[in-house]
Parts: sequence; structure tokens; C-alpha cells
Amino acid sequence: MTEIVRFRALQLANEQRNAYGLRYNDFQRYRKHCANRTHRLRSTLKMTHGKGREFKKLPLLNPEIVKDGHLQLLLFEAERAWAHAQELNAEALKPASKEGAGTLRHSATGRFRRAVNWATQLLSLCQTLHSSSRLSAESLLEITIYTVILNGRFLRYRDEFEDAVIRLSVARGLLDELANAASTSRDQALAIQFSDEIGPEIRYCAHELGHPKAYDVQGIAADLYPKHRNQIVNHVDNLISKLSSEGGSSNLKAKLKERIWEGEPVPVRYPELVDVLLKVEAAETALGTSGTKKSKSGVTAYDAVLSSLSDAEEVARKLQESQQPIGNRANSTANKGRDISFVHSYLVYELLSRRIQRDLLLMSTLLASGGVDKSKVAISKLASSSKSNPETDSRLYPAIVKLLDAVIQSFTQMRTLSVVDDHPTLPSAVDARLTFTNTKRCIYLAHCYSSVKKYAEALALLQHATIHLRETSSSLEDSEPDLAHASTSFFALTHEDIKEVENTITGDGFQYKREWFTHNGGSVDGNPSTHKKPLFFNIALNYVELDMDRLQARAGKQPPLVAAPSSTPSKGKTESSTVEKKPIPKSKVEEQVPDVAPSSPPQQSRGGLSNLLGGWWR
Repeated sequence: MTEIVRFRALQLANEQRNAYGLRYNDFQRYRKHCANRTHRLRSTLKMTHGKGREFKKLPLLNPEIVKDGHLQLLLFEAERAWAHAQELNAEALKPASKEGAGTLRHSATGRFRRAVNWATQLLSLCQTLHSSSRLSAESLLEITIYTVILNGRFLRYRDEFEDAVIRLSVARGLLDELANAASTSRDQALAIQFSDEIGPEIRYCAHELGHPKAYDVQGIAADLYPKHRNQIVNHVDNLISKLSSEGGSSNLKAKLKERIWEGEPVPVRYPELVDVLLKVEAAETALGTSGTKKSKSGVTAYDAVLSSLSDAEEVARKLQESQQPIGNRANSTANKGRDISFVHSYLVYELLSRRIQRDLLLMSTLLASGGVDKSKVAISKLASSSKSNPETDSRLYPAIVKLLDAVIQSFTQMRTLSVVDDHPTLPSAVDARLTFTNTKRCIYLAHCYSSVKKYAEALALLQHATIHLRETSSSLEDSEPDLAHASTSFFALTHEDIKEVENTITGDGFQYKREWFTHNGGSVDGNPSTHKKPLFFNIALNYVELDMDRLQARAGKQPPLVAAPSSTPSKGKTESSTVEKKPIPKSKVEEQVPDVAPSSPPQQSRGGLSNLLGGWWR
């Protein structure tokens, strides 16, 4: 029984290029990697050219003994020669190589021609394997596309733009066929990625030929592909029909669900991004089955979603960084500007929204365990259910404030994303939820101050909460509910919720004022008065500092003075007192008696004429 050869040319080339330097256009590193890989493959397959200076030519390769290692060897030889040609061409463009630029370009052309030769040998061998049913139609189509792309690039390098644009357009059409018949989302993204890579080259060739719509890459490929596909690829129709029949047994679990933003799909055009998004979907499915009824399982499910989304965001960020020096925007027109930067911003938005959901669920769990009504789990009800019984743990409200700080940080970061700024109503919706969260933070922080008898600070925080609530109402009116609801469904907010929180602020403020008056009569410095105020002072002078000692003195209610003890000595102690006389100290009662001012001050004697006349008339 003949052995089936499994060989994916496009997948292997994409993985090796991204892993060894071509993500950042480092052709020298990739060339050295291909050289090392070919040496290892030759040693493994026992296809060396001998040792020493004597060169031994290898015999022709028998298709019956061909394994996947032989196909990999031919592919890496083609990749090595192509990378070397790109390296020499880049060296020729440098100002320091101006004198030897012609020699470098000539060497680059030779290396490019050698790469095409290796790819043609690979295609011929794979066609033989496919005819003997040892290679699938998908593998043969990938090798055919690889060879056609390499031929088209070589023709473009030699300024043969007409033949180059035909071959590249045929390759793009075959890639579209491969993407449509892909059994997994990863294979589909792989075909789309190679299609995006040759898009700028098609546009350049069309521009050099004076095409009126050189920017329409998809239109040019759709026009040239049906006309020239049978000339470029032999038996292409039979190959496509076999591909469709082989793709009937597709793995539905590896299919990625389509993500929608503003009514348009989010493009996923990279295989490595598909892998991490499949993990995100699995975590979201587990989150949907666990629900929010069981708080602990819900928080654990959210942690799994956040972990997978963090990995997806990291992959998208690396892809974005690798695309910046290249400046590839070929797929921007076809997808309305939704390139890898848009995908990265979208994933950050999803990550922040899930993080907010997780923090809100944790808040509801803490409030339920702290004595608050467990039925009020929604975020819009948290502020109204914040007033708990006196047995509530004092550490509850500071923990809630920390969680609200994390929610505010997430909303602040979300507001700076490009997908939010480009949306017509989403910025106002995010601002409304940001200020609403600030409102609840002030409410819970006021509870923290009231628990330690700092009612002035608590009332000041409630005033700040009122200001934030007014900003929330203004921002919510600017955002249309029908458009903002799809993107902000993780945080439901209505005018009824705002009205409920406003009533909560009013009730809490009245309660704090009563507790403040009961605590110290409304004293600002926090020291309660030593005297109990009469009843009539509670009406007008509730918050006025009064000197009760002076008021009692003026009302004639001074405490009676204690009489000083008699200083007459006893009979038995007369002699001792006459012998030794010591000053008698004042008693404590005499020290405490205040000096009472006389009712009328003494008149001073006036001299002069007035004194003389006063003496006459008395």
C-alpha cells in the first residue's frame, strides 16, 4: 500500500517566515535558517553531495520513495534562493553600494531564477504524486499557487508587468477558491493572508501598465483570472472540483464564528490569530453555560475569558507592530479600512468590556455576602442597595471602592480606543457609563466616611456624586440607545437607573445629616458640646457655638460660692501658732471664684475749674 504524503506548502512557508525573521523583513536571518534546514534535511534523507572536495551528483529522485521530507527540501531550497535574491536586491538599493549595484542586481536575478527552478521541480514532483493518488488536491493547489506567485514576482522584478499581473491575478483567484473551500478558519485565514500579500504587487503592475483603476485589486484579479487560469495552470477546473469534494467533511469545531462591529464583520486574516480566537470562543461558551447565578463559577469563567482575550490581544499587537514598517494597506479598501490595527483595537475593547463585567459581578458577590439584598445583582441597582445593616463588615465598602476604581480605569482606557472614537454614538455612551460609575464610587466612599463619623466629608462626596449624575444624564441623551446598546450591552444604563440613584443620594444625605446632629449636634470640629442646649436653641441656633458659662452668668445662675473655713485656732494649739506663723494658703474654692466686676466703676477726681465749681455748688 502506497503511503499518503501530507504536505502543506503555504502553511509551512508562512510558519517559517513568521518565525525566522520575515515578519520584520530580515531576509538574511531567514536565508541562514533555510540553509541550516536544508543541511539537516539532506543529512536525514541521506542526500548529501559527499565529503571533502569531491562533489557527488545526486541521482534522480524516484517518486515512489518520496516522503514529505523530500518535498520540504525542495521548498526550503526555493525559499533560500528567494530570500537571498531579496537580500541582494535590498543591498543594491543602499547608498553605500552605489558602485557595485549592478553586480548585486545581476546576482539577485540569478538567485531569483534559481528559486523559480526549485519551485518548478517541486510542482512537477507533486503533480506526479497527485496522479498516483498519494497527494491531495488541496496540497497540490497550494504548491501550484506558490509556484505561480514566485513566477509572477520574478517577472515583476524583470519589469515584465503584463505577464506578471496575469500570473499574480491567477494566483489571487486560486487563493480565493482555496479560501472558499477551506475546512477550517485557520486555512481560510492562511489563503486570505497570501492574497493580501500579492495585492500591492498587482496594483503596482497595473499602475505601470497605465490601468485606469489600478487601485481596484479585486476587480483586476476578477477580470484576468477567468481568462488566463487554464493557460497558467493545467487542468485547473478538475483540480478545483476535487478540492470541493474533499472539503465536504469539514471540521465544524475549527470554524470561527463571525464577529460583527457596526453591522460589518471583523476581518480575521492571520492564522495565528484564528488559533487564539478559537480559545476565546471556547471560554465564552463555558461562560454562557455557567451563567451568573453561581457567583464563584461565574468569576472563574470570566477569568478564563480574560486570559484568552489577553493572549489574542498580544498576538494582534505583535502583528500590528510587524505591519507598521511594511505599510501594507492593500486590504483596507476591500474591508473599509479594517486592517490589523482595527482588529487590535476591537480586541482591546472586548477585553476591557469583559473585565468590567467581571468586576461588576465580583461587586454584586461582595455586596450579597456583606448583608445587601442578594436579588439586586444588576449594576444599576448596586447604588440603591448600598445601605446595609449595622452588622456589615467595615472592610466591605473600601473593597467596593477599589473595584469601582478598576471599572473607571477600564472605561477611561476604552474611551481612548480608535473603534470608540470612530463610532458615531459610542463615545457619549462610554462617557455616560464612566460618570455613572464615578457617581457610585462617591456614594460608596461616602459610606466609608460615615462609618467613621466623618459626616462633613460624606456630604461633600454626595455633592460630587450629584454633579457626576448630571453629567451622566447629559451624555446619555447624546447617545442613541439603539446604536449604543449593541456595543455597551455589558453595562445597561437607562434614565430610570439615574432617577433611582438620585433618590438614593437624597436619602443618604438626609440620613447623614440626622446622624451628624445626633453625634455632636452638628459640630464641624468634631468635639461635642459640654452643655445640653435648651429646647428653643434647636430652632434657629442649631449649628452655632454658644458660650453657656457666660449665658448662665448673665442669667444669674452662677453656682453658690462655698464659705471659707474659720481661721480661729483651737485652744490646744494656741502656743504652737504663736511660736510659728506660716502664711495660710487659699482654699480651692477661693481660687475657683471668678473676680466679679463692680457694678459701677470708681469716679476719677477731676482737677481744674470743674473741681472748684463742683465744690461751690456741690
